[in-house]
Amino acid sequence: MIRSNRAFRYLWASRLLSFFGDSVGLIALLLYTADSFGNALAVALLMLAGDFAPNLFGPFAGTFSDRWDPRRVMVISELAQAVIVAVIALTLPPLPVLLGLVAMRAAAAMVFQPASRSAVPGLVADSELERANSAIGLGTNGLDAFGPLAGAALLPFLKTSGLLLLDAATFIVSALLLLTLPALPRLPQAPSARRSLLSEAHEGMAYIWQNRVIRVIVIGLCAVVIFNAVDDVALVFLARRTLHRGDSAASLLYAGTGLGLLIGFILLTRVAPQVATAATLLAGYAVSSLGNLLTGLSFAVLAAFGFQILRGIGLSAMDVGHTTLIQRSVPGHLLARVFGNVYGAIGIAAGLSYVLGGVLLDATDPRITFVIAGAGGLLAAGLMAIFLPRALRHAAGQSDSSASAP
Repeated sequence: MIRSNRAFRYLWASRLLSFFGDSVGLIALLLYTADSFGNALAVALLMLAGDFAPNLFGPFAGTFSDRWDPRRVMVISELAQAVIVAVIALTLPPLPVLLGLVAMRAAAAMVFQPASRSAVPGLVADSELERANSAIGLGTNGLDAFGPLAGAALLPFLKTSGLLLLDAATFIVSALLLLTLPALPRLPQAPSARRSLLSEAHEGMAYIWQNRVIRVIVIGLCAVVIFNAVDDVALVFLARRTLHRGDSAASLLYAGTGLGLLIGFILLTRVAPQVATAATLLAGYAVSSLGNLLTGLSFAVLAAFGFQILRGIGLSAMDVGHTTLIQRSVPGHLLARVFGNVYGAIGIAAGLSYVLGGVLLDATDPRITFVIAGAGGLLAAGLMAIFLPRALRHAAGQSDSSASAP
């Protein structure tokens, strides 16, 4: 599909490049913050600035792509991120300024996400959505496995500023790739006249609450993320405090999740169309949570690395499962707004996880934090295994009733 579909190939290539650079930049910022400010709360605040505050903008983020050409929205977003990351690299500001700049970069990324996801159904056939989403996931998240490793290898030579400038450069090249796209096919528009930005944002939020399937998916995603997103903060301290290793070990653990994502997305490009999409999503909830639980029980870096690979495989199934279900359940003219709200809700859940996890880390230790996170995620996965099939059966019943009505 990537080889034969030129437009999709350019979209995929731009994601692969900029997310590789971003994973290098993330490891640089995490290590810089831990070294410069010295406690779990500072790292948690960094992750909070990147994943919580900008996602309050989520209801509006998708509205831009429902109004304007998604290609233009994506290019502007990439260039804005390049400028902001370059400013961070050249100034290495104190914590309050750093948090503000990280929040601004994440807000620009927040606009990009619904634009790219809502464009996919217009570029590929419905039967290819699972493979397309797996390929997008491979380009955006799978190569996170190499970013932390590359960051650890390049850090002694480029230092923090050099790694961040590399990140900024990848955003620029990504924008150039996106400029080569043809005009993206426009999704069907709402029959009513265009309204205010606030009204359109409200429509996207209301649809999530009215659609039972989407509502259950969002609640389940948020529950699993609230428990498990703490690993973004805790892995540094698991490596340093519990396993008594250095920055290279911390980078290796972050790379484990990325490697798992890479393996998972490769597998899903082959098997996803043969597996029920809901089953893929539910398996992702359980496997990702189990990976964190077992990481907390690890007594060696290599064991924790292996269990983070398992977590990454689960995360890839979650990504493909929820993305495909949303693309097939939501009308085209609302798709970007629904994605914007979904990503906003996930980001808010992650932010809460960082804060609660940072407090739990300082009050206990990384091992207990991972065990609690994994156990809570498994409980949420079990509840979703009950409620999601019910919601899908209800939606199928309504569809059959509508089809049989005269």
